Amino acid sequence: MACRTIAQSCTPCGAACSLPRLSSSLAAALLALCDAMNKSTINELIAGSVGGAAQVVVGHPLDTVKTRAQIAPKGMFKGPMDILTQTLRNEGFFALYKGMLSPLLGIAGVNSLLFAAYGASKRLISPFGQLSLKETATAGALAGAINAVLASPVEMFKVRMQGQYGQPGDKKLRAVVSEMWKDWGFRKGIMRGYWVTVAREIPAYAGFYTAFEFSKRKFGEKYGKQIPVWALLASGSTGGIAYWLSCYPLDVVKSRVQLRPTPPEGTPVQYISRELRSVVAEGGVSGLFRGLTPSLLRSIPAAASTFAAFELTREWLKELTGV
Repeated sequence: MACRTIAQSCTPCGAACSLPRLSSSLAAALLALCDAMNKSTINELIAGSVGGAAQVVVGHPLDTVKTRAQIAPKGMFKGPMDILTQTLRNEGFFALYKGMLSPLLGIAGVNSLLFAAYGASKRLISPFGQLSLKETATAGALAGAINAVLASPVEMFKVRMQGQYGQPGDKKLRAVVSEMWKDWGFRKGIMRGYWVTVAREIPAYAGFYTAFEFSKRKFGEKYGKQIPVWALLASGSTGGIAYWLSCYPLDVVKSRVQLRPTPPEGTPVQYISRELRSVVAEGGVSGLFRGLTPSLLRSIPAAASTFAAFELTREWLKELTGV
């Protein structure tokens, strides 16, 4: 690490040296800070992995309902309850977990990157004390933009699996990955929908972390630093609801773009705008919010379990490592 190199290169070399040197105590302090930052980042990565796994297991059935509401051909379903009923009747219970393998394999990396990026963003914005809510929103937006690089391909494969309705020609995840890579390559295949994912993640995680921190601090005013687990769950749920309310029309666009048989044409601004107009033309303004209800319902247990698992794991690691 750079801080370790600087510290080691700046040990005193005697009075004869004309170059200014850091004192040995300052060098030691730099080394300690470097080690603490490394351990802190590793702790956040591990805790993010645990939180991501909890999110997938708890939230995927309602995510399937949400995604099908966004991408199903017009007239195929009457609403979220009809999607749930038809899926259970025609494909069975485990169809609600269709496409789960992609996020299950990738969510550890996605959430690890997210929480690590958020932690780094907070330290970048203000290394001293608690951030204001505006600073929290900025850190969340930065973390979301960084997170999109992994979230985009994970969600693209998930959407393409969820867009299969139990027909004989349905493909396994391996076949979908192979097809996208063979036909379109990395940028237009594997990373399809990346820029709309970036556009979604920036407001989404600004709202997500702001709502979570606001709720957590309010509970902290009453219960102190060690807030009850139920309060942590409630704060996570508030963050999840804010996430979807901050970005939902862009999530509809993302799902449609990633499901299409061919990649979008034009610049990101052009194809996002074109897709938004297409959604409104097909279903009115309400089409931009199709599937919002299951998303909000999903966000409560999913976000709560994510934050609870992350926070509890991080606290345990903090006690274990001292950082």
